[in-house]
Amino acid sequence: METATPTPRTDIRIQQADFDTGEQCRRLRAAGQGETGAISTFTGLVRAHGDRNDVRALFLEHYPGMTEQVIEGLVETARQRWQIQHVCVIHRVGELALGEQIVFVGVASAHRSDAFKACEFMMDALKTDAPFWKKEIATDGSAQWVEQKASDREQADRWNRQNPA
Repeated sequence: METATPTPRTDIRIQQADFDTGEQCRRLRAAGQGETGAISTFTGLVRAHGDRNDVRALFLEHYPGMTEQVIEGLVETARQRWQIQHVCVIHRVGELALGEQIVFVGVASAHRSDAFKACEFMMDALKTDAPFWKKEIATDGSAQWVEQKASDREQADRWNRQNPA
């Protein structure tokens, strides 16, 4: 009996509401219809320290429409480099308190290596290429925009220097 290979699915959401990582993994698993052998995920959280040590929250903004388009392009690049089946990217915007979830990236593939690499690539590229802006809000109420870090740029650039497979 022959099984149908599931059509690759991409789920991109920019939202203020929190998300359930377990539910996202269940969706990726269900979409594979038995063809998925690995799911790799990353969940980013708000830290108490960043450019300053007295952070109480982050405020994230994005460029609606363009942000989703850029993320779709990142997913397409990942599909060209690795054999991946399904991708879910959720990025929150608005004010987020310490410990809250900011971002979820999930990648389903037949093989773990492709899932790992594609998930890491997607997260590195999100940090540098997607039009999001972060402002750290301090305990005294002052706020400061967060500059892109050289280490994040270096992580993203390494994907262009190495053999992608």
